[in-house]
Amino acid sequence: MIQREINWLFGIKPGTFRLESGTLPINNRDALRQKLQEAENALASQGCDSLRCEVDISDTEMIQFLEEYGMRRAGTGDNRVAYEKQLSDNCPLLPLRMHPAFRGGKLTPWGGERLKTVYGKDIAEVPTGESLEVSCIPGLESTDDSGVKLPELIRTYGVRFAGRFADGAFPLLLKIIDAAEPLSVQVHPDDAYAHDHENGKLGKTEAWLILDAPEGAELVYGIREGTDLATLKAACEQGAAVEPLLRRVKVKPGDVCYIPAGCVHAIGAGIMLYEIQQSSDITYRFYDWNRLDKNGKGRELHLKQALDVTDLTLAPEPVRAEDTPVARVLDKTFFTLDILNPREGAPVDVPKIEDFGLLTGLDGELTLRWENGSMPLCPGESLYIPCAAPALTIEGDGRAALSMPR
Repeated sequence: MIQREINWLFGIKPGTFRLESGTLPINNRDALRQKLQEAENALASQGCDSLRCEVDISDTEMIQFLEEYGMRRAGTGDNRVAYEKQLSDNCPLLPLRMHPAFRGGKLTPWGGERLKTVYGKDIAEVPTGESLEVSCIPGLESTDDSGVKLPELIRTYGVRFAGRFADGAFPLLLKIIDAAEPLSVQVHPDDAYAHDHENGKLGKTEAWLILDAPEGAELVYGIREGTDLATLKAACEQGAAVEPLLRRVKVKPGDVCYIPAGCVHAIGAGIMLYEIQQSSDITYRFYDWNRLDKNGKGRELHLKQALDVTDLTLAPEPVRAEDTPVARVLDKTFFTLDILNPREGAPVDVPKIEDFGLLTGLDGELTLRWENGSMPLCPGESLYIPCAAPALTIEGDGRAALSMPR
């Protein structure tokens, strides 16, 4: 008979829990199912919120059984996997590690391989330019540890998972971008234009946090002062003639660039960055540096739409986070961005989560903690924090970025 040791964290409610160890026979699933049901009934009668247990990360049979039983994966650490079953509506929903979807190949000819070499991401091809860390974009949805897609998680857990966004369009998309070569010169529409011209989609306002950049790295960040739309149009029609009209700014790691809809922009070569944006896949290209594919064909441009939505008055500048444990860098119409910076091992309280939060490790070694639990957070990893998450702290030697919807 195959036996497994299992640690049961029985009865999560304020101030009470008990931890037991024992062995359970995996070959008798009916007996195991009965044992779990007895535990659920006993805990519910005591007013407990959830049943949680831990199993060895290599015990694939037990993991499969727990998932079939209806338990959700609630974290990993020290070669153990934590599982949880909600027993009441008061049960906190724990943070979930998200697994990204990727855009690569001909979709991102400017990409590289640093998503793999720097962050260990399992990209399928080189070049790959985008890791969609937290995404509800159709066909490019991120998933939890069990492979459940984010839209399904939202449907399952509702308001307690996504707050006021549980029944509508998911508002944010989080990416890590590796630009081995410069991206196209582009612009995005606002909500009104996208609604009228792109079948009701959201527009796209976004922000970048520079993670890595070579000395002297530049972005395209607006159009040079004094340029009118007629001049811009004529230059774009000639191709490279548009380059002198582009406003360029130098950036270095730690810079944050806010890019409202209508702001012309392009990521420069060698830059890796964190991007938080509205959940939209609409991009209008002005110019692509005369880049050709292996068949001698250039990428599609969208000059009419780009000119329609461009705001020539936009000339923003990069900003930097203050050197504080929690620094709010952006507080804009669609999202906020905080940089969490634990100091000398002292824990930092994670800001209150109103609807949901997206937490990404930037560098160093960090641990996210809550009552009776914890989860490591490595550079380049992203966690989804539900609306009904418990109070959280983060500690270690490193930095993390937290984005939330407005």
